[in-house]
Amino acid sequence: AEAFAEAPADVPADAPADLLGQAHALLAEHPVADGYSGLPSALRHFPWYHLDLELGERDVDTDVPRMRRGHVGALFCSLHLPDRLSGDRAVGATLEQLDLVRAVVDTHPEGLRLSRSAGEVIEARNCGRVAVVLGPAGAPALGDSLGVLRCLHTLGVKVFTLSGVSWAGEAGLTRFGEEVVREMNRLGALIDLSGASDATIRRTLEMSRAPVLFARSAARALRPHPANLPDEVLEELGTAQGLCLVPLTAEQTGPSVRDVADHLDHVRAVAGPECVGLSGTYDSGAAHPQELTDASCWPHLVAELISRGWTGDQLALLTWGNVQRVLRGTDFTAQTVRQRREPSTARITELDG
Repeated sequence: AEAFAEAPADVPADAPADLLGQAHALLAEHPVADGYSGLPSALRHFPWYHLDLELGERDVDTDVPRMRRGHVGALFCSLHLPDRLSGDRAVGATLEQLDLVRAVVDTHPEGLRLSRSAGEVIEARNCGRVAVVLGPAGAPALGDSLGVLRCLHTLGVKVFTLSGVSWAGEAGLTRFGEEVVREMNRLGALIDLSGASDATIRRTLEMSRAPVLFARSAARALRPHPANLPDEVLEELGTAQGLCLVPLTAEQTGPSVRDVADHLDHVRAVAGPECVGLSGTYDSGAAHPQELTDASCWPHLVAELISRGWTGDQLALLTWGNVQRVLRGTDFTAQTVRQRREPSTARITELDG
């Protein structure tokens, strides 16, 4: 990575090919950990058992050949559901999506490997596979039950988004919501706060012993999208050593690769280089910026950042290191908390009435 540390901010007009070469070289050592993929939802619209993601599929934005060209090392597969689903229907639909992802991974063993921890993500990469991480899943998938949370985690779900439920709403976390955070810390489940209310964000940052992340959030100072974060939250996130994964969507970050780079620059400046990462949001139905239309396009973004003077160390953190740090921190917290805390038997009716 040190070879990129002196990349000039002012790049001559004939430099793009050289910058792409530098980007490919860096990504070969420090691949992209893509924090949000809508592939599970996209695959529901096709007879997935007829798809071959290892050979390549035009019907989706993400397949193994394009991930290899884009140097994707880890893919977080969203299990989010339509907003209208809740209760038992949300739990059932999440299980169906989980089953779909596991089946797809099982039928593509040369390219994909299911991973539950930082160590398993590294192992998958060392074996030449893309590490598939399950989540984020929406909080409605828990059915207001800590038992369901534990079952989903046992089945491999690593990330849960705390929004869309009574116990993590506009007023913040209820007593049951706080118990969910404690139990997630004990299990080693990652907390995603994208789309959560300001009160929920602040209370979770106060009480979570593990790092939290925002799976799809850019800078509100540059683009006033409701899912983007104001500077004061980015500052708090930096203090808490959490992670903001900037999405590649025209709606949240803008229509060009330069717009995305502007958001990355801003989050790095406000939260710190250890607190910014990447979220492709491919196959989510979102429109993507120019030059970033599918999972093969990551080198274009990295080349733009090299031209702006990002150092090799900063790029290595952005693409891979920061996600690994958060995964390791969550796993370590779980090991520590389990020594002092038994599985919670609390019920929402007991804590919230």
